[in-house]
Amino acid sequence: MEGLSRFASPRAAPEQAEGEAWPQVVGRARALADALPDLLVEARQVAMTVNAGWHGRRRAGAGENFWQFRPFVAGEPVKRIDWRRSARDDHLYVREREWEAAHTVWLWADLSSSMAFRSHLSQTTKRDRALVLLLALADLLAETGERVGLPGLRRPVSDRHAAERIASALAHVRDPVSLPDAHEIRRFSDVVLIGDLLDPLEDTLAWMHTVAATGARAHVVMLLDPIEETFPFTGRTEFHDPESGFRLTSGKAEDWRAAYTARLDAHRETLRDVARKAGWTFLVHHTDRPAAEPMLVLHSRLSGHLMQDGKGDGA
Repeated sequence: MEGLSRFASPRAAPEQAEGEAWPQVVGRARALADALPDLLVEARQVAMTVNAGWHGRRRAGAGENFWQFRPFVAGEPVKRIDWRRSARDDHLYVREREWEAAHTVWLWADLSSSMAFRSHLSQTTKRDRALVLLLALADLLAETGERVGLPGLRRPVSDRHAAERIASALAHVRDPVSLPDAHEIRRFSDVVLIGDLLDPLEDTLAWMHTVAATGARAHVVMLLDPIEETFPFTGRTEFHDPESGFRLTSGKAEDWRAAYTARLDAHRETLRDVARKAGWTFLVHHTDRPAAEPMLVLHSRLSGHLMQDGKGDGA
């Protein structure tokens, strides 16, 4: 079955395919650029679905916007009392402003060849779903004033048009990679990684350990086509690795199902366990499900982390 996730193909001494021809690279980049306008519209629709529940980081702190009045607590500096409000009651009140320290959030979607896969069980490719989630997050984060960036492609800035700027940067990517460069990631920042995470396990774990060592927090989304979970193949089936070009033919694919699912489960649980130990979040999403589902989870987890961080990152 051509186009099946590379994880389905055993990696026992696979032959390396010759380098991809430049016209193919350019063609893939043009296809991505052509798809981005429609994906941006879809991302906006997804963002609007969860926007009603997105309240940003409303908490007390340094800022210009009024947040709330609260009762004065003995021991606080008297200069903090709002005398006008206190004159209307028998109690003393303090005027609190909303905390406005901008936070840095790095976003990354795997756009490598394997992400272009779509089976008959889904109506979208893994690549397009990853981009919709990334752009929708950029749109939501921009609304709350966060600094949003793409590691190695676009420095983090607070910009109400962040989704459009990110889409423009992605449209010029010629050689997409699965995992971003981590050298710009710093402590107190958040990283959102969206991809199938089906690269060799040691490569992904090395990246996770590198990011964890910076003190940054990450939210990892493992995005799979439903056929990559169910492995419904029977009879003579050819599997194709879109990354290397390696092909493998099975005479009775159903005989591989148990070993395949066990390997996928072990792969996923290893990633989940490393994320948990680092204090990160880990989410599995299948492309036959609505994009709003992982967005709601990401919204809850990411906004929760931003609410807890009262310092900003100083980047």
